[in-house]
Amino acid sequence: MTVPARYAVWAPNPERVRLVVDGTEYALTRGDDDWWRTDEVTPVVGARYGFRIDDDEDVRPDPRSRYQPEGVHGPSEVVDPERFAWTDDSWTGRPARGGVIYEMHIGTYTPEGTLDAAAAKLDHLVELGVEFVELLPVNAVNGEWNWGYDGVGWFSVHAPYGGPDAYDRFVDTAHALGLGVIQDVVYNHLGPSGNYLPLYGPYLLQGLGNTWGDSVNVEHPEVRRYVLDNVRMWFRDHHVDGLRLDAVHAIRDTSRPHVLQAMASETESYSEFVGRPLSLIAESDLNDPVMFRPQEASGYGLTGQWSDDFHHAVHVALTGETNGYYADFAPLSALAKVLEHGFFHDGTWSSFRRKRHGRPIDRGTSPATALVVANQNHDQIGNRAAGDRLAATLDDESLVIAAALTLLGPFTPMLFMGEEFAATTPWQFFTSHPEKALGEATAKGRIAEFAEHGWDESAVPDPQDPTTFTNSKLDWADVTSERGARILRAYRVLVALRRTEQAFVDQRYEANAVRFDEHDRWIVLTRGLLGPDSAPVHVVVNLADDAAEVPVPDASGEELYRFGEATVDAGVVRFASRGVVVLR
Repeated sequence: MTVPARYAVWAPNPERVRLVVDGTEYALTRGDDDWWRTDEVTPVVGARYGFRIDDDEDVRPDPRSRYQPEGVHGPSEVVDPERFAWTDDSWTGRPARGGVIYEMHIGTYTPEGTLDAAAAKLDHLVELGVEFVELLPVNAVNGEWNWGYDGVGWFSVHAPYGGPDAYDRFVDTAHALGLGVIQDVVYNHLGPSGNYLPLYGPYLLQGLGNTWGDSVNVEHPEVRRYVLDNVRMWFRDHHVDGLRLDAVHAIRDTSRPHVLQAMASETESYSEFVGRPLSLIAESDLNDPVMFRPQEASGYGLTGQWSDDFHHAVHVALTGETNGYYADFAPLSALAKVLEHGFFHDGTWSSFRRKRHGRPIDRGTSPATALVVANQNHDQIGNRAAGDRLAATLDDESLVIAAALTLLGPFTPMLFMGEEFAATTPWQFFTSHPEKALGEATAKGRIAEFAEHGWDESAVPDPQDPTTFTNSKLDWADVTSERGARILRAYRVLVALRRTEQAFVDQRYEANAVRFDEHDRWIVLTRGLLGPDSAPVHVVVNLADDAAEVPVPDASGEELYRFGEATVDAGVVRFASRGVVVLR
């Protein structure tokens, strides 16, 4: 694809649409398909343009704009999708399942908060052993800084990050370093400011909303095509290796095939065309394996989905917090069930939802790596009252236990930027809505949301305060601090173990076993039970603050890793306090 041959826009709603290019207005002709076009002027790279709808004096951006250099309310800019001189022809990619993923927010990863600055620090991830970097949404959004989930320009890269050119440089650099790129995308809603799509056509289901606004009308053929074309754009024009699909449980679709299944089919087709693996990973609150079950088994055929149950079970086991949705995960048996079965809520009663929730995973046909797990992520940190990380309250032994369960468990592990060096900075919810009323409403909404968790309202920072954003930027001096360096060494060793021990990449649920003691607070995860060429490996964890003796009768005693004060003798691991030992 090159620069479009002519300007065109789908707009069934208005009676008249005019094109404005660099201040000059042109008439558009409506076709039977409700696309408005003109041959009077040809798109030229760098031209600024937009559309005047009916008698509206304002010029609105293109719904498929590739760049909004003046923000979401300004004109669009013509971009040639083939302009970039890619150097990644030798990049063959790798499957996302089983890979170590690193979640990153461009605006807070570096002091500069740009794609180019983030690309310059990717060597840190290579040294860590990460295989994929997952970017929070980079779509055009109103204001300078934002988590990204208020995006309204789905085809455009946020200008303050550097726009589409910087994005392609980032991906090209990542591929040169052997890193895949997963892009977080939002198809369940649009942001509250700068969304002009309803002026053009029935993009939204008016009055049928979700937590964040009106749902996207994916059952309409043109809107569905709009979404699917966006999926293809990231793979084709920006060379990404996967997409993380935000909150798919909020997508309303009763048509068949479901839009998620359609995404999976188109992604698989394009993957075969380019000859490298391409992945779709859903964030889903449904605990329904239909997401990653193969299409031939009546599933959607996605690569995988996030699992909040793992996070909740690990978080409660380490912190003791049982408020809100953590309540059901209080016993250690919850963590044991998650490690063995994937979902904790698989048809069980959810006290937080006040109903039964989830469906069981067919462990014989679905690989454990279809679940992406994390002990911290942008949601679970940023949606705490103060945006505090585990490092703010837990000791080093607890942090490494969390890392070991994440990185050495049977699932696909994901890290959140900074956790690998016990970042001292929080990661809070921040916005920069120019509209005062919208900013105030956002702040009030946060306080109301936290009330049900019992958190102190005074601890909730104002999302609109610029310091909330700047306070959330990583402090890279933490990497060389005594604590940061110690934790980073632990993470590097644990990531490396995944490559040197075959047991840790076995995708089969039946290759794992869990033993635990509820009273003494220890748990043993055994991996590689089905490995014909190697002995099983045991991840032995003491979650108690006191000394504990943990029997591991099947272990040979060969110690692969230890963090914390512990000894191994005659099939027993003796801990002085919290800690983790990995042994054959």
